[in-house]
Amino acid sequence: MKIALNGATTMHADLPTDIKAAANAGYDLIEIWASKLREFLKTATVDDLKLLLSESNIEPYSINSIEHITFRNAEDYESIKAECEELTSIAGQIGCPYVVVVPGKLPSGMTQEEIKAESVRVLNELGSIAERNAAALAFEFLGQTDCSVQTLDFCAEIVNEVERENIGLVIDTFHFYAGNSSFEAISNLDPKKLFIFHINDAEDLPKESLTDAHRLYPGEGILPIREIKAKFDEIGYDRMVSIEIFRPEYWNQDPFEVAIKARRATIDVLGLENSAAGGSW
Repeated sequence: MKIALNGATTMHADLPTDIKAAANAGYDLIEIWASKLREFLKTATVDDLKLLLSESNIEPYSINSIEHITFRNAEDYESIKAECEELTSIAGQIGCPYVVVVPGKLPSGMTQEEIKAESVRVLNELGSIAERNAAALAFEFLGQTDCSVQTLDFCAEIVNEVERENIGLVIDTFHFYAGNSSFEAISNLDPKKLFIFHINDAEDLPKESLTDAHRLYPGEGILPIREIKAKFDEIGYDRMVSIEIFRPEYWNQDPFEVAIKARRATIDVLGLENSAAGGSW
């Protein structure tokens, strides 16, 4: 199982620092934070980025992320499509297979069928844009109650209905727990549709009180990480794991040290000691 560093874990570091920190700590992959990418490209080129990644022996795995893609007004939706064109074009140029996309807020009075129809429509349209750029989209459900897609169960249902090879999903341990996703949903999942696995842990608080800032290094909290990994083993998923921790305390620390601690914690909690550099694409 290949290991990625997600730029959210080191939010205050710039993109070159993320890449260097990942290389220094022995990561295989990086998930590029979109705002860091745009800042980098203000003074450098896509070719410069390709060279930096190559010299660091780090492979780009995804760009994070296009937010609130559904339930937008016409003007805002045009901006979403333009953002999809921008990020998937860059992804295609640097050999980055995925761009993460996130569902919109939950509209008042909206039924599950209406949410599904809107999600399927938008994913199909954005999927066509991504396909032109040789990229795929990873749809990430959020466990918070204000998100229109809160569980793996519903997210998988939407992705299956879209039925495009370049549309898959993200499982984040925090959102899996916070939104009350079922382990049965993992058992029923086609592993080829699981594009990205985000790992993190969380403080022991009531689910309704948890926020992203309560995330911890894997193994330091109460999330059912080992149980999730056991289900992945059952369905044959061993592609990758990415460490995504939105904790301000970590953001203020040395990103090189954070990258080392995060990778070590992930290897320990998932039992990857003898296969940390393995996995398949």
